[in-house]
Amino acid sequence: MEDVLEVYSRPYDAARPVVCVDEASKELHGTPYGTLAVLPGQPLRQDYQYERQGVANIFMAVEPLAGRRQAKVTQRRTACDFAEFARFLAEDLYPEAHKIVLVTDNLNTHKIASFYERFEPTVARRLVERFEWHYTPEHGSWLNMAEIELSVLHKQCLNRRLTHDLLVQSIETWNQKRNSASCKINWHFTTQDARIKLKRLYPEISYSTL
Repeated sequence: MEDVLEVYSRPYDAARPVVCVDEASKELHGTPYGTLAVLPGQPLRQDYQYERQGVANIFMAVEPLAGRRQAKVTQRRTACDFAEFARFLAEDLYPEAHKIVLVTDNLNTHKIASFYERFEPTVARRLVERFEWHYTPEHGSWLNMAEIELSVLHKQCLNRRLTHDLLVQSIETWNQKRNSASCKINWHFTTQDARIKLKRLYPEISYSTL
């Protein structure tokens, strides 16, 4: 926990951007009987019947201090999918960064080994060296600011019936609007706060008297 909080206390550095990564699932639904025409002042009206169209995965990367995020839809959330998303961060989003300071949880796909499952060893090693890894503790995924951004995404974009194509289109539009507004995350919880408010998590040390 304190390791992640130390990362969050660092000043902004374009050469070493702090990027939080997480993922979420979204059930896909179609509306076989369509929707009614939308009139001024009325919400979308659609038939109550729907058809299941599987589940999509959404990777989220957010750079809190820069107000920059990127959500990407994939069909699965395997180790190879994570490695491909990390490659996207390193080569497409942050090609000029000296090192990407990556904060993520301890999911079994969020490992260096995932790169070697997806890429040949030379490429995998090159990509691994682009990242500085920091993991949130077990049962402490709330420390990952990507969860905050995923919550915003759900409230503003995902809390409705979506097909795969509409999901991709909606997330692209949401990305552009949020990035244009440079919406940042103002993190207040510090190491000192943790030592006071979460004191029960720290081991008790007894000192024997001489």
